[in-house]
Amino acid sequence: MARKQEFDYFEAFIRAADYSMQAADILHQTLESFNPDDLQERMKEIHVVEHAADIAKHDLNRALARAFITPIEREDILLLSQAMDDVTDAIEDVLIRLYIFNVLSIREDAISFSDVIKKCCAGMKETMQEFRNFRKSRSINDSIVEINRLEEEGDSLYTKTVRKLYLTSRDDAVELMVWREIYDRMEKCCDACEHVANAVESIIMNNT
Repeated sequence: MARKQEFDYFEAFIRAADYSMQAADILHQTLESFNPDDLQERMKEIHVVEHAADIAKHDLNRALARAFITPIEREDILLLSQAMDDVTDAIEDVLIRLYIFNVLSIREDAISFSDVIKKCCAGMKETMQEFRNFRKSRSINDSIVEINRLEEEGDSLYTKTVRKLYLTSRDDAVELMVWREIYDRMEKCCDACEHVANAVESIIMNNT
């Protein structure tokens, strides 16, 4: 009797990173060529990606529930799967805030922020592509360090953009509230990517 094909957790992690990259691309393109009339369509587009990521995570969880042996600890698989799903959710949240607050024009700093988010997701994808061979990989540590560097870049950008916001829009309470919330959400995207990198680093340390 043929042995049932085992679930490929590492490939699932790569797919999760792909979904995050797709979401980051949609966000960046939306901000770069912003048209408030297109925002609902962009939200539908990013929600399709987020929903696909959720289904993929549920597939992983079902496979994990049935598995007898796993390549790394079950708790680590669950932790990493959830951390990666949080990235896509966080990116979608930015677009949702643009819609909720009826944003009609985009601040240039937001485009710069979305570019950092894209780079964080690209670093996450590189990390996942190497994760299968983490015991032998010579580059996985470099990609983890790069995600941490980009998260610090995001922190620095957040500080500068929020300060600039208060310098230029101090008398506009609505503008302050709206963009402070959006910048908060964008920073959380970078933080979520760093959480993934930290989870991978912890798994590597516990398994080598």
